[in-house]
Amino acid sequence: MSSTSEKSSTSPSLLSAQTLVIAGIVWAVMALLFFLLFSVPLSEEKGLPLWYSIGTYVFECGAYFGAALVCFRNWQSPHMVSGRNVWLGIGLGMLFYFIAGVLFGIWELYFGLDPDVSPADAFYLGSYVVLIGGMVVAVTSKRLNLEIWQWGLLAGIAAFGIVVAIWVAAPDSWRTQLGMAPAATQEVVTESEPATTAPGRAPALDNSSKIQPKAAATDAASAPEEEEEEINAPGWVMALDKQLAPHKNAINLFYIVGDVFLLIIATALLLAFWGGRFSQSWRMIAAATFSLYIADMYFKWRDTQAEGSYQSGSLLEVFFVFSAILFGIGAILEHDISTRSRQSRRERNRRAA
Repeated sequence: MSSTSEKSSTSPSLLSAQTLVIAGIVWAVMALLFFLLFSVPLSEEKGLPLWYSIGTYVFECGAYFGAALVCFRNWQSPHMVSGRNVWLGIGLGMLFYFIAGVLFGIWELYFGLDPDVSPADAFYLGSYVVLIGGMVVAVTSKRLNLEIWQWGLLAGIAAFGIVVAIWVAAPDSWRTQLGMAPAATQEVVTESEPATTAPGRAPALDNSSKIQPKAAATDAASAPEEEEEEINAPGWVMALDKQLAPHKNAINLFYIVGDVFLLIIATALLLAFWGGRFSQSWRMIAAATFSLYIADMYFKWRDTQAEGSYQSGSLLEVFFVFSAILFGIGAILEHDISTRSRQSRRERNRRAA
């Protein structure tokens, strides 16, 4: 009897709100230290080591998988004040992010590709849809009685998010016209290289003209061999990559619009639930959305600046991990508050009876 009572007393503590929140914080601190210590590339040619890239995917996918589990726990509970559909949408968003991270890691690390569009984008797009749907349900379930300064703050954050998104998604021609990017200097470089030779030494160019084609030929022959060594993708993967590449602009536009929309909804949630009984959980959800916006904007900005040669795993991408953990902490806090309020009501009814 004593052993069963000990098991019953210890099993709830392992899944208590305090234990789960501490586990999430520890995971976030470990991820931050990992990114801080090892996010510096070895060199421009080698880039980041393989073990570091694998570690970033482990931290990110593990955080999203854990967040999906606690969100689905809220969905199964009938006592959630925000409603089960809210946590179903958020939980599906976390699960889709987990699946997309696994697929993108396979395409990048195993196949050695840096695709503009991959099958992972289907799950990334789906995560935006269900996340926005779940958060819209949360906003509409609570009447927004905002003051004038709160509407002004919401409009200011929305304008800021739109400006940043436009700057990230703007073509290079727009940036040069607005002075955001320097103009191309290829013509200046080519004009500043006159073919001058010293007097009396012109015949020395004959030997160089014979040597240079051989060197160029060896470099051209070695380049495909290096590419073949790096890329391990089968034929169907390469064919799929070519079929999906033309949809790059449309998908990037959807990401930009989705990020801005999530930022606006997160601000509305933060203002709507501020100071209420369940404000703590929705503060975490708003912070999670802000972290997702920061990480996603930074990733897209670095990808456009590097012109397709960018390798994921930079320091600010740790905000992807922070976003998943904050979503999970928000779900844990609401589950804890909802179950406590339910238990307190039962106690009151028993005392009244």
